[in-house]
Amino acid sequence: MKLTKLPLVAALSLLVLSSNVWAQSTKRLIDEVNPFIGTSNFGTTNPGAVVPNGLMSITPFNVSGSPELNKFDKDKRWWSTPYTADNKFFSGFSHVNLSGVGCPELGSIIVSASAGDLDVDYTHYGSAMSEEKAHPGYYSVQLDKHKIKAEVTATQRTAVSAFTFERGGKSNILVNLGLGLTNESGATVRFLNDSTIVGSKLMGTFCYAPQAVFNQYFAIRISRRAPASGYWKKQPPMEGVEAEWDKDQGKYKIYPTYRKEISGNDIGVWFSYDTKPGETIYVQTGVSFVSEENALLNLTTEQPKLDFAAVRRAAEDSWEKALRVVEVEGGTTDQRKIFYTALYHLLIHPNILQDVNGQYPMMGSLQTATTKHDRYTVYSLWDTYRNVHPLLSILYPRKQLAMVETMLDMYKEGGWLPKWELYGQETFTMEGDPSIIVINDTWQRGIRDFDTKLAYEAMLKGATTPGKDNKLRPDFDDYASRGYVPLREKFDNSVSHALEYYIADWNLSQFASAMGKKKDAQLFARRASGYKHYYDKETGLLRPILPDGKFLTPFHPTLGRDFEPNPGFHEGNSWNYSFYVPHDIRGLAKLMGGERKFVDKLQSVFDKENYDPANEPDIAYPYLFTYFPKEAWRTQRITSKLLGLYYRNDPSGIPGNDDTGAMSAWAIFSMLGFYPDCPGSMSYGLTTPTFDKVTIHLDTKYYKNPTLVIETRPVDEHTNRQRIYFDEFQIGNKLYKNTYRINHDELMNAGKITFFTKLVGGTPEITVD
Repeated sequence: MKLTKLPLVAALSLLVLSSNVWAQSTKRLIDEVNPFIGTSNFGTTNPGAVVPNGLMSITPFNVSGSPELNKFDKDKRWWSTPYTADNKFFSGFSHVNLSGVGCPELGSIIVSASAGDLDVDYTHYGSAMSEEKAHPGYYSVQLDKHKIKAEVTATQRTAVSAFTFERGGKSNILVNLGLGLTNESGATVRFLNDSTIVGSKLMGTFCYAPQAVFNQYFAIRISRRAPASGYWKKQPPMEGVEAEWDKDQGKYKIYPTYRKEISGNDIGVWFSYDTKPGETIYVQTGVSFVSEENALLNLTTEQPKLDFAAVRRAAEDSWEKALRVVEVEGGTTDQRKIFYTALYHLLIHPNILQDVNGQYPMMGSLQTATTKHDRYTVYSLWDTYRNVHPLLSILYPRKQLAMVETMLDMYKEGGWLPKWELYGQETFTMEGDPSIIVINDTWQRGIRDFDTKLAYEAMLKGATTPGKDNKLRPDFDDYASRGYVPLREKFDNSVSHALEYYIADWNLSQFASAMGKKKDAQLFARRASGYKHYYDKETGLLRPILPDGKFLTPFHPTLGRDFEPNPGFHEGNSWNYSFYVPHDIRGLAKLMGGERKFVDKLQSVFDKENYDPANEPDIAYPYLFTYFPKEAWRTQRITSKLLGLYYRNDPSGIPGNDDTGAMSAWAIFSMLGFYPDCPGSMSYGLTTPTFDKVTIHLDTKYYKNPTLVIETRPVDEHTNRQRIYFDEFQIGNKLYKNTYRINHDELMNAGKITFFTKLVGGTPEITVD
């Protein structure tokens, strides 16, 4: 149709419409991401530059050095992030960081710049920071003290920093190898030439696990050879005559001519220049967890030349491609920002670990191997088995396949499936046997091109090895003989352990059945019902059991709400855990006295403020009402309230630690309108979607249709008020009424699902608050 053949008004209308469509089609989804979400309120995310699942992340480090400008200091309290929006003292950019975790680690190899005379004390050269800007793949900040604009971007294994010296004159680039977030200390560095250094820094002891220690290797190349450069090293303090003779005691000692390698706990490298006003000096950094040579190889391969703009464009393009797997329409600006930032956070961990030549550190050893698939690291599985891996299986199934293949490689190398793996070391943080759940869930969703025989062997090892030799289930003997884990020490998390074993064994039963292992399937199914031992009729909750078989007395169900020590439960209380039997909700309801009593008890979790939105065991609780159709309106109301209350477009916009994407995955699923409340089960609880329309682009290797469209339409087209309830949806020509659960295959093969929404919920007295 040509515009010249239309009436003028119609032509102009079509022109405007075409312009809007063009604008929408060219709008970048990366501009819908706010990397500052979660950088306060202990969300422990950061706004630095990273590419999807990249090994390298580079972020501003601002958690040390200034009691005047910083609200929080990493050395004065439990602290687990290199950056917080509450602080304003910049110490530099740290290379390779964790996002959303609860324990300190990495956050080291800190590069910064300063103006004026050389001073290598970061409490002196650090600067107030302002004018922060960030979007996926890019971050910039103004260093007020020095009038320097600092920018960073990244590739998979490298980063490049740009420091623009606005005033010119005496200028310095500083590489601090003493400061960092890790609990370990010690580094080694050497000059290759006047503009290139290589070295390593010791990392590890994540969550104070002494065995989880490893080296991070680096190669750093400066864009301009420095007229003067050298090392620095903090000297130990002395007393008496020694102090009189050594003018550097207790201070930073400068080494302007020494050129062999140097080692120490608090060392660094400096480069000094005379810059022109507005001149930019670039710092290119490659990292490896294998060797210095590989760090340099990663750098020269991924950045063969210096081109900050090209690296930034490539990083942005990689994020745009990843985010465009899900396209949303409608919703508010804040809702779109929250959604796409959550999707961004989902894709930070796990990270690739292999270098460009395929080499990586093998699990639990000092050996190196070469991989044919992407080798991943940072497996916070207690957090992520519940929703992150199910979501990756839907949106990015090829990534999920490589993650499972990595887990099986870890078993071959170290003898056990991972629990909380970090850069080739097992930290044994948290509890349970989570790999079983991830592997079964992945297989059930149709991603089956991995070694299932090896997988079953690995799963059986954790589920059958006697306790003294069982690294994943140390209290296995009690569990196997009694059907539960008794409280043998005052604060031994026994109930939490057992509940994790139950869901793992239920998943193993499902996998065994699929593999034709009927007797095994029956054994593990019986084990999975052991939660009934813990049910206490007096309180209607799960209660710790003593070795003599009696319940713990006295019993305080809310103890542990504020992370105080709590017998039987880990990072929570009985309320947080008592409904965590996702594989047998109907059985649990029967145990609690039937549907009515179960629903009333579950509702009281929210009414009495016993729900913790940042605690994994209870985050699926809002969806448990969907097992009882007459009560499913509660799910719709509660999820809407939780999204509005705890997920916001501001630094405090995540309810707590993002837990390597687990909290973000909850928000994504909830905004899409379905949630996997039982990992390993292919059943979703439904809630009202946030957006008018969502298009999910599916991988046709694993899914029949190229897209899944989720539409939300109001029953009453004449109202613009918020509609948070539905009681019918449509797939094809079939209308589903009073149905609030759907299976995986039906949803993924639907092509299109339409929710019909209204203002009022399942009972007349319930209205939108």
